[in-house]
Amino acid sequence: MTTTTARPRPAALTLTPSAEARIARLMADAPEGAIGVKLSTPRRGCSGLAYSVDYVTEADPFDEKIETPGGTFYVDGGSILYLIGSAMDWVEDDFTAGFVFNNPNAKGSCGCGESFTV
Repeated sequence: MTTTTARPRPAALTLTPSAEARIARLMADAPEGAIGVKLSTPRRGCSGLAYSVDYVTEADPFDEKIETPGGTFYVDGGSILYLIGSAMDWVEDDFTAGFVFNNPNAKGSCGCGESFTV
């Protein structure tokens, strides 16, 4: 009889060190009751889907859970198919600051870059 060991499943997306540091800062200033930060892709914008990052107060069993040094990061279970293989970064420059997504599943985006389509 052969036994097999299941290997750990890779995360739906990867976080850069800069994104992990931003999550740590968000969790340090989180409202009472927040257990982590969650990424979802609600239907919004010109192209159909947008990235949304919010505090979460309870875990959903269908969400992907990613432990980071600064806190728990969740990916909405209904959004995972749109995000597999993506990388999330935090970028700051003289004029803007925000999470930036390198999503290989995105087939297009609106002109302002606020929404995408798969």
